[in-house]
Amino acid sequence: MVVFAILLIIGLPIAYVLGVSTVSYIVATDNLLLLESIPQRMTGGIQNYGLLAIPLFVLAGELMNKGGITTRLLQFARDLVGHFRGGLAYVNVMTNMFLASIIASANAQTAMMSRIMVPEMEKEGYKKEFSAALTSASSLLSPIVPPSLLFIIYGVTAEVSIGNMFISGVIPGILLAIGFVILISFISIKENFPKHDRVKAKKVMKAFFIALPSLFIPILIIVGILAGLVTPTESAAAASFLALIVGMFLYKEIKLSDFPGILLNTAKFTSIVTFIIAMATIFGWVLSFEQVPQQLSSMMVSLTDNVYVFLFLCIVLLLVIGMVIEGIAAIIILVPILLPVATSYGVDPIQFGIIICLTMAVGLITPPVGTALFITSSITGVRFEVLTRYVLPFIAVALIVLIIVAYIPTITLWLPSIWL
Repeated sequence: MVVFAILLIIGLPIAYVLGVSTVSYIVATDNLLLLESIPQRMTGGIQNYGLLAIPLFVLAGELMNKGGITTRLLQFARDLVGHFRGGLAYVNVMTNMFLASIIASANAQTAMMSRIMVPEMEKEGYKKEFSAALTSASSLLSPIVPPSLLFIIYGVTAEVSIGNMFISGVIPGILLAIGFVILISFISIKENFPKHDRVKAKKVMKAFFIALPSLFIPILIIVGILAGLVTPTESAAAASFLALIVGMFLYKEIKLSDFPGILLNTAKFTSIVTFIIAMATIFGWVLSFEQVPQQLSSMMVSLTDNVYVFLFLCIVLLLVIGMVIEGIAAIIILVPILLPVATSYGVDPIQFGIIICLTMAVGLITPPVGTALFITSSITGVRFEVLTRYVLPFIAVALIVLIIVAYIPTITLWLPSIWL
C-alpha cells in the first residue's frame, strides 16, 4: 500500500500504479510463483464478450463527433431553451445529456464541450469560472446516461445484464440533469445571466428535424435492448453503422480521409481502457489471494446489520476511493469485494451497480484527482483550485441525487421491471 500511495502521489497513470503495486507486493512477500500467473490473469481479465461493446461504442462516438452531431445538437438545444435567463447554461446541460447518450467516454466529452461551450458562454457574458465548472459537472452525465462504459465494466465484473444496467441508468441520469437545471435556475437569478429572444416554433422544429438522425441513434440502442432484439454489444455495432451512414451520407461531414484518424482514436482509447482493466484484474486477484474481501465483509457485518447504514458506509468508501482511483479500475477492484456483502443485505445487484457507477462519476469532479476538472482546467486556462471552488455546488447536487437513488431502489429498478 505504501508503494501504491507513493505512485499515486507522484502522478503515475493508474494502470501503472496498479501493475507496479501488484508486482512489488508479490516480490516483498516472497510469493514469486504468483509472478508466473500474471500474464494469464491479465489476458483472462479482458477475455469477455461483453467488453467488445467498448470499442464499438467508442467508434460510434468518434463517428458521431466527426459527423457534425455536436453542432446540430447544440443548435437544437439553443433554439429550444436559449430564451430562458441563463439559457446557455441550460443548453450546456442539455447538449451534454444528448452527447452522453452517444459518446461513451466522459473524458472525451469533457474535452470537446470545454472547447465549444466555455468560450461561447464567456462571449455571452457568463463568468469563465462558472462556465468551466458547469461543463465539468455536466460530464457526470456520461457515466450514468446509457450507453456507459462504467455500466459495461460493472456488468462484466458483477456478471449482471448490461442491458439492465443501461435501462436502470435512465431515470438517475434524468434526475441528475434536473438537479443541475434547478441549481442553474437559482444561480441565473442571483448572477442575472443573459437571455435571448424566444425562437419561433418553426425554427425550433427545423432544428429538431436536422438533429433527429443523431437523436435516433441512442433511442435505437435503448429500444433495441428493451425489445430484446439486440444485445448491448450488437446495439453498439448497429449504432456505429448508423453513425457512419448519418455522418457520411446525410450530414456529409465524414470523408474517407477521416477514417484513419477515427480508427486510430478508437484504438487508442480502447487500448487505454483495456490496459486499465488488465492491471486492475491482477490487483484485485492479489487482494483476493490475501483474503481482503473476506476481511472487509466481516468488518462491514460487524459494524452494522442495517442496510441503510451499510449503503451509507459504502458511499463514503466509494467517494474516498473515487477521489484517487479512476472509475474503471475502482469498479473491477471493489465490485468482487462489496457486491457479495451488498447482496447479503438484500441490495439488488443492479441498484448497487448504479450506486457504484454514480459515486465513481462524482469522482470525475472531486479533487485531488478529478480528471474532468484537470481536462477543463488545461483547456480553458481556469486554475484548478478556482475551478474546484466553483464546482462545489454541483458536487452537492450530485451527492443529493446519489443519496436519493441509493435509498429509493424503485428509481433504478422500476423501468427494468416494466420492460424486462
